[in-house]
Amino acid sequence: MIKLSENIAVEAHELTERFVRASGPGGQNVNKVATAVELRFDVTNSSLPPETKARLIEQFGNRITADGVLIIDSREHRTQGQNRVAARARLADLLEQASRRPTVRRPTKPKPAAGARRLEGKRRRSEVKALRGRARAGDE
Repeated sequence: MIKLSENIAVEAHELTERFVRASGPGGQNVNKVATAVELRFDVTNSSLPPETKARLIEQFGNRITADGVLIIDSREHRTQGQNRVAARARLADLLEQASRRPTVRRPTKPKPAAGARRLEGKRRRSEVKALRGRARAGDE
């Protein structure tokens, strides 16, 4: 069991890490050492609740492969360890977002006074625009 944050933990076999050579900061070191981390999380075969899986696929479908594997790439730091921590933190954030149930919007009706204010504003605006025209012969 790998604890990603206070309330999110995943099974160790659900995560796969691959280290590749990174571009970016690091100078000559990036040409020699594989510091970038590619973290893979198997969403379809994970121990997450089904509703969380569905939200994760819906929200982050562009990061998920056809096999149902979520790919997170981290190459912003110079060391492999820092990139590894960053990738796991990003996974924890994504899982945290997906685990939150969206709030249900309850439709409401506008009050009659609000409708009257809106119509009064439209009438006033219409009068202002009507006065902008050229003066006609009978209006003098």
